[in-house]
Amino acid sequence: MLNYIWAAMIVLGVIFGAINGNMKEVTEAALQSAGEAVSLCIATAGIMAFWVGLMEVAESSGLILKLTRMLSPFVSFMFPGIPKGHKAKDYISMNIIANVLGLGWACTPAGLKAMEELAKLEVERGNAAYLGDGKVAGGKRERIASNEMCTFLILNISSLQLIPVNMIAYRQQYGSVNPAGIIGPAIMATFVSTAVAVVYCKVKDRRRRG
Repeated sequence: MLNYIWAAMIVLGVIFGAINGNMKEVTEAALQSAGEAVSLCIATAGIMAFWVGLMEVAESSGLILKLTRMLSPFVSFMFPGIPKGHKAKDYISMNIIANVLGLGWACTPAGLKAMEELAKLEVERGNAAYLGDGKVAGGKRERIASNEMCTFLILNISSLQLIPVNMIAYRQQYGSVNPAGIIGPAIMATFVSTAVAVVYCKVKDRRRRG
């Protein structure tokens, strides 16, 4: 869907520029934006490489494991239906940690693994679910999002961030005097969004169980 939206925006821009006789400006803007996109990717890649490297060091030192254990009560509170010791809890914890540290891209693998384990859990429960490898459970080809999947998705989107690495990189790329000045407002905004997400998930879960 996004591909269609972007394609439509590009076509409309070209048509609008041709109608108004601004094709030269449209061409120059396209070339300039392409150059800025490459520069932004390089700057972002360097910052992400630095933080991902720190995550690897933290994991090797056992810090990630300690943080995962510290998050265990919160994960159990948010996902009471996941059995104790299930792999999904570990992946969910790793995803939350990466999000809190602002590593949006680095948290994706853990998030995908968590969803995969949650899908397997639904199959073990006997609920109909269509798995990504083509297997079908329950006799029907269906994609069903469980309560845990929905909760995880909401938490992932609203996640608290202590260091918004991506935004700092963007601000630095475009000449911000204080690129890290976004940290305070980002912490406040994401704290509120996470608190609202937790309350919403628990209210919906209580209604579903009731």
